[in-house]
Amino acid sequence: MARQNYQFEKRQRDLAKKKKQEEKRLRKQQQKAAVAEDAPAAPETPPGPSDPSSDEGNPA
Repeated sequence: MARQNYQFEKRQRDLAKKKKQEEKRLRKQQQKAAVAEDAPAAPETPPGPSDPSSDEGNPA
C-alpha cells in the first residue's frame, strides 16, 4: 500500500489558498477602480442647506 504524501497535499492546499487570496485581491482592486471611475461623474453638492432662505436650524 502506498504511503500518503503529506507534503504534497499541504503544498496543494497552500497553492489553492494563495490562488484564492490573489483572486480576492484582484476583485477588490477592480471594484476600487470601478468606484473611482464613477466618482468624478457624480455631481458634487456643496455642504450646508440647499435653500439659504430656509432658517429651520437657526433660531431668530
